[in-house]
Amino acid sequence: MSTASVELKVFVPARDFALSQQFYKDLGFLSPWNSEELAYFHHGDHCAFLLQNYYVREFAENLMLHLLVEDADAWYAKVRDSGLAERYGVRLGSPEDQPWKMRDFTCTTRAACSGGSGITSTEPRRRPAGPNHGACFST
Repeated sequence: MSTASVELKVFVPARDFALSQQFYKDLGFLSPWNSEELAYFHHGDHCAFLLQNYYVREFAENLMLHLLVEDADAWYAKVRDSGLAERYGVRLGSPEDQPWKMRDFTCTTRAACSGGSGITSTEPRRRPAGPNHGACFST
């Protein structure tokens, strides 16, 4: 008998479910399945969430996703150069070295997409073995 954890997924609210799904696809996430109420998204082997066709303003505006990536500057350039800001009304913060030894940037979507929440991409500056940089996104 094992009590080992396998994965934890957050349910992310979407004000406009179709628009939010397209945003995450354009950001590079894959969605292997969806229904009228829920869409499963993942990026790589260790990053996944469930986008839900459900919206509560207070929750959505306080939700932040933190994506740990290998290279925050490369992710920033990808988001900046992709036209996501113009297409989805994304507010994109410049990469910064943080006092907690991470390099990150923020990407906050407009209210129509997921309700004004954000994603932060972070790249740790103390690098243990393996990928350890990050990105944070608000949805």
